[in-house]
Amino acid sequence: MSQAIISANRPDFDDVIQQIVDYVLDYDASQSKLAMETAHYCLMDSIACALMALKYPACCKLLGPSVPNATLPEIGAKVPGTHYQLEPIQAAFNFGAMVRWLDFNDTWLAAEWGHPSDNLGSILMVADYLNRSHQGLLTLSDVIQAMIKAHEIQGVLALKNSFNKVGLDHVMLVRIASTAVICEMLGLNCEQVLNAVSHAWLDGSALRTYRHAPNTGSRKSWAAGDATSRAVRLALIARTDEMGYPSSITAPIWGFQDVLFDGRPLVLEQEFGQYVMENVLFKISFPAEFHAQTAVEAAVTLHPQIKDRLDDIKQIIIETQESGDRIINKTGKLDNPADRDHCIQYMTAIGLIKGDLVAADYEDDVANMPIVDQLRDKMVVTENILYSKEYLDPNKRSIANSVQVFFNDGSETEKIEVHYPIGHRLRREEGIPILIGKFEQALGESELSSDKVEAIKQLFADKELTLKTNVSRLTDLLWLPK
Repeated sequence: MSQAIISANRPDFDDVIQQIVDYVLDYDASQSKLAMETAHYCLMDSIACALMALKYPACCKLLGPSVPNATLPEIGAKVPGTHYQLEPIQAAFNFGAMVRWLDFNDTWLAAEWGHPSDNLGSILMVADYLNRSHQGLLTLSDVIQAMIKAHEIQGVLALKNSFNKVGLDHVMLVRIASTAVICEMLGLNCEQVLNAVSHAWLDGSALRTYRHAPNTGSRKSWAAGDATSRAVRLALIARTDEMGYPSSITAPIWGFQDVLFDGRPLVLEQEFGQYVMENVLFKISFPAEFHAQTAVEAAVTLHPQIKDRLDDIKQIIIETQESGDRIINKTGKLDNPADRDHCIQYMTAIGLIKGDLVAADYEDDVANMPIVDQLRDKMVVTENILYSKEYLDPNKRSIANSVQVFFNDGSETEKIEVHYPIGHRLRREEGIPILIGKFEQALGESELSSDKVEAIKQLFADKELTLKTNVSRLTDLLWLPK
């Protein structure tokens, strides 16, 4: 048998890689006032999520240096809310895991979903490291513009390419986006950035096993930290002029498309700009998987009507979108908090019982209340075709759910239908005051001194001052000295 002769001539870099690199090096992310303002709030929100995560031992046990005493005093990045000062790769893991831990940071829903602010783990920590090691003089304007670009790369790649449907986890997009923007922050040239981004594609992706029953677990809360830290490592490797792999996506047999994407071509539906940051979805009201946000809101609305009749409930009907039905429709025993915050029945039950849903409601003491599983057993989850259609409509991007409760005596509540969560762009005016409240509450409940809390509030209250502020001024305020 003869083998086909494969040319050893190296091709040009794949078009997707080239477009990412051209965008990150050439695009002026400050030109959109809406994107800059939204990124300002996204930075506040992500810091709030990180600080809130520090209340949970399961998160804190993963933080700090990779081995004891491997800190980097003076020039290391200061991890917010902690006393750790670390080299940038491990700092990115720490802060990335904190931002993502409670499933309370922003979300992007398309053919693929994800959490674009996961990229802040690398962006803020590398910016702080560069300033402290005298390799840069970056301000929060630089951080905010890098956030816009990372959001855009991750979000546009997700518009038409469904990685989860072939079993790949969306954190690969965090690694790719972070790699590109960190290269820009490091001042790498075009060839170096191309090389780095090609490596990010070569890495493939983690499997989604840890997000789905029966294996749902806490790795889904630190997977983004892992992705951001890997991005920093790849960017630093590229700074040494390590070679790249031009057709890492399209190479026959061995490339990403053939090996991991069923041979399908990657599609960029639109050019990179600022669309994703302008339309990002904030998780403001509830730390819940985003497809269930409106279900929890509907349940909370029903709470006053049913709170004294929980034992008389016969059935609860939840209508959701196709994605919600496929991802978080879950019966049976739920083993841990990560399992519970990806179960629409559990989250809806807590909303009905308590009239609220907070991160602590995923812990065992709440989950073990008999009424929780009693209500779950009475729930029927079905797909509403209209919700699924409007979920995919680029002019709507709704995330609709409805909840209705039926009682043993034949009576019933009204059907509460919520199409857009408070964090949606169409409810942004309503949502921003709540986001600011979330931020200020997280600061107030942290271990930061009252003087630092007040200084941080004043900094973010003035958007122009925020943009001019040295990154390390912010991380100093957020840091806990020993």
